Amino acid sequence: MYEQILTFFENTDPVLGALYATLFTWGLTAFGASFVFFFKEMNRVFLDGMLGFTGGVMVAASFWSLLAPGIEMSEGEGFVKVIPAAVGFGLGALFIFALDKVLPHIHINFKEAEGIKTPWHRTTLLVLAITLHNIPEGLAIGVLFGGVAAGLPEASIAGAVVLAIGIGIQNFPEGIAVSMPLRRQGMSRRKSFMYGQASAIVEPIAAVIGAVAVTFFTPILPYALAFAAGAMIFVVVEEVIPETQQDNNTDIATLGFIGGFIVMMVLDVALG
Repeated sequence: MYEQILTFFENTDPVLGALYATLFTWGLTAFGASFVFFFKEMNRVFLDGMLGFTGGVMVAASFWSLLAPGIEMSEGEGFVKVIPAAVGFGLGALFIFALDKVLPHIHINFKEAEGIKTPWHRTTLLVLAITLHNIPEGLAIGVLFGGVAAGLPEASIAGAVVLAIGIGIQNFPEGIAVSMPLRRQGMSRRKSFMYGQASAIVEPIAAVIGAVAVTFFTPILPYALAFAAGAMIFVVVEEVIPETQQDNNTDIATLGFIGGFIVMMVLDVALG
């Protein structure tokens, strides 16, 4: 099955491949959101464990799929070789930091509103929060596919596909994490599902932008890979991990994080 998937992407234009890959990750978000049709609430222990798993996948993907290849393809030795990764990583984190301060959003617990003041409904703010998480994920996939389109040997279809699989897996609990709180607040199942799946629509958009940008400006690839990594790490540290510490399930969340890291590391090293 995996070989067939690789063959399909190898015979597909890389920009289209980025689109298809992130439509897959969006689909798994929608699948997670669909659980709202069967349950009104999700056990908080399970949710914290899955959010921890999400954080582990994102951190592992940031290093194994983004930072390490970005450093490898950089020219020079010593400090010179690591400069693109350091600069890109910092800019990626600052980009999400700026969005976090400007874009109105609210956390899953519906208690912590951030960004500029707005009269928007709290459900909209929650969707915007998860959408903020998904921007760097889509960008990361797109950048890797863009490197393939640019013909760089360090960028491979296998690596891009594995990253999409890993992000898709962790998108599943994100869909649950949006739809269930909305349902618990009294929203209908259908609307809760629609809001939940809509949070990942930004991923295909960010992926195509990232792929096209790298295709036309090949020298930015090491910076772009590190940029996506910095953005993802910022999201994990500022949003995902703190959310798992709201209740008394810190051990479960930590074990989930370790499990997610191991899964993504194994996928990337074994298949990528």
